[in-house]
Amino acid sequence: MADYELIKEQAAAFAEAENDYVPLLANVSALLYEAIDRLNWAGFYLMDRGSLLLGPFQGKSACIRIQPGKGVCGTAVAEDRTQRVPDVHAFPGHIACDSASRSEIVVPIHSGGRIVGVLDIDSPEEDRFSPEDEEGLKALVGVIEQVADFSRLRA
Repeated sequence: MADYELIKEQAAAFAEAENDYVPLLANVSALLYEAIDRLNWAGFYLMDRGSLLLGPFQGKSACIRIQPGKGVCGTAVAEDRTQRVPDVHAFPGHIACDSASRSEIVVPIHSGGRIVGVLDIDSPEEDRFSPEDEEGLKALVGVIEQVADFSRLRA
């Protein structure tokens, strides 16, 4: 299991150097990709004029834009709640950006009382993400929400 306390501390340290969301999320996606085993994608989608636009990530190429309500990421935005999906192929409307992905977890990110993006993590293993992973990632997103400057975002 990943050391989410250490990941949160490292994310906060990145923000001390620069709290602009682009470099912060780039470093956090790299950190997550290295710290959590059995992943094939870790990164962010950011709200841009009403839809999710691909942000900093680690992994294979990805979908560029996702509409709210579409796929796991869009559902997380539409419902404003974390989506932990044990089998993405059984998820209604799943968008297969990478056909190797089997499970996924998506956590909404808020700033200024609105959703500004999502943390999205994929695994090639079915049922990869546990309730502990969900709690750890939600806590990490809480740190990001506190320290990141999303003021330039065109949400």
